Amino acid sequence: MNNRKIIKRDQTLISSAFNVDTSTEKFKNGIIYTLYSEEFNSLNLGFAENIRVLENKLSSDTLILLELKKGNNKNLFLLVNTLKELGFKYSDNLYFKYSSSLIRHLCTLGWPVGRSLYKQRKIKKELLCA
Repeated sequence: MNNRKIIKRDQTLISSAFNVDTSTEKFKNGIIYTLYSEEFNSLNLGFAENIRVLENKLSSDTLILLELKKGNNKNLFLLVNTLKELGFKYSDNLYFKYSSSLIRHLCTLGWPVGRSLYKQRKIKKELLCA
C-alpha cells in the first residue's frame, strides 16, 4: 500500500492587471444572415453592416438568402466558435457543408435559417382525462 504525503506550502497570490475591454465599439451592429449554395450544397453564415453590403454579395454570387435578422459580428464570432467545438468544419469564407444536424444546431442556437430547408417538428401532447 502506497502512503503518500501531501505537502502544503505557503501559496502567494500574485496580482496582475488584466484589462478586459468591455466596450462594444469593436462589435458593430448590422445584419446576420444565412446563404445557401445549391451548386456546392453548402451554407454561408455571415455578417453585413447594412442591407446594401448583403445585396452586393447576393448579386455577385449564385447564393440563395435563407433568412436574415438584426445582430452584430459578436454573434457570428460566438456561433463559429461554438460550431467549431461541435466538430463542424468550415472554409475561410465561413462556408459549411450542408447537413441536417448543422441546420438543427443553427436553429437551436438562434441563428436565422429560414423555413425552406428546415422544418421544425412540433410535438403536441394531449392529456386524456378519465
